[in-house]
Amino acid sequence: LIEKNKEYILDIVSQGYEGEGIAKINDTFTVFIEGALKGERVNVRIVKSKKSFAYGKLLEVIEPSLERCEAKCSIHKRCGGCKLQYSTYKEQLNFKFERVKDCITKIGKLDESIVQFPLGMDEPWRYRNKVQLPIGLVNGELKIGFFAPRSHEIIDMESCLIQDEIADKVVELTRSWIIKNNIKPYNIDGQYDESGILRHIMIRRGFTTNEVMVVIVTNGRELPHKEEFINLMVNNIPGIKSIIQNINSKPTNVILGLESLTLWGSETICDYIGQFKYNISPLSFFQVNPIQTEVLYGKTLEYANLSGNETVFDAYCGTGSITLFLSQKAKEVYGVEIIPQAIENAKINAVENNNAHFYVGESEVVIPDLINQGIKADVVVVDPPRKGCDKKLLDAITDIDAKRIVYVSCDPSTLARDLAILEENGYKTMEVQPVDMFPHTAHI
Repeated sequence: LIEKNKEYILDIVSQGYEGEGIAKINDTFTVFIEGALKGERVNVRIVKSKKSFAYGKLLEVIEPSLERCEAKCSIHKRCGGCKLQYSTYKEQLNFKFERVKDCITKIGKLDESIVQFPLGMDEPWRYRNKVQLPIGLVNGELKIGFFAPRSHEIIDMESCLIQDEIADKVVELTRSWIIKNNIKPYNIDGQYDESGILRHIMIRRGFTTNEVMVVIVTNGRELPHKEEFINLMVNNIPGIKSIIQNINSKPTNVILGLESLTLWGSETICDYIGQFKYNISPLSFFQVNPIQTEVLYGKTLEYANLSGNETVFDAYCGTGSITLFLSQKAKEVYGVEIIPQAIENAKINAVENNNAHFYVGESEVVIPDLINQGIKADVVVVDPPRKGCDKKLLDAITDIDAKRIVYVSCDPSTLARDLAILEENGYKTMEVQPVDMFPHTAHI
């Protein structure tokens, strides 16, 4: 029996899907240890023990891996965002390679030889163009930062090394404005306070245009000392183009409400991916790593293998970013997305591309409708949320007998599940190419 609070010296044999080290006791009992790397010998205290597995707290690394390095960020363990910072970037890519292969073979029942090595970044820091930060009081002290993993505790943040530097400056100014005017946050000690005003601050930046959007999320329409906040941003943030108040009065974990008021400047900022210009509103989905997005979309276009005569369906198209990329080589492209505002953005983005058409609705409903109208796709591109594709959509794709499917996925597990369904439906998976959009995190 593995006892809680007992210490063990263990060898780390592999990494789990979240990047945690995995050790075995007597070859059968698994221990998960956050912060431990494959190949290390570690001293661990058991903090939680179940029938066939346990969780251990890393006390000491007795024999470190050659791939262990010093983490650059002082709060990375507590904020939980950049879990892999203690590992060299080369080793992070190795971990992600193994993770994708593991999903593809175990869940998808496919051969691991189809998985290529991940395409990484030359400079894997300061790559994010968007950050959303909760504002709250913890023991009477103002905190602006990140929620600790699996909790409502806000970890205070002065500088985040994967966010654009301009975000640090916005946070600093917002903090001083709140303290000076004693404005009450909505989140107090992890509980929602109905009389509180401030919920989140969101910052977006166009990497090629340097345009900055600041969104302050409030519980209701009241925003005291609004003019002072606007002046602070306008006078101190280079590239500021848009200051928005977003209203969210619901007691929910969802960050943005549906109503946005433009306090200053324009409703959107713009950015480019390749030659295409995109208008980005507070609610629109836009990939958070613009440098790697170009790599990802370039690969999507390559895999679509278009000659100029094809009709393409783009399911879960968001603001139409992939749709437009495909439109440069396709005859007609049809993008489908459930969020009306995203489609409004997509239509604006597509003004110069008259072969791109957009529809609001669930892909699994709209695409069969398009098929019934006699529109048949030669190529289908899907870019679903983490839960993967709806089975009805996969069946609809199969029914139209599209020659080729390009599946863009942000979760290897649901990707592998869906590939297995497509294989059953007569398709063959040719190649899987991971792209590292999120360095220092476990995501791929």
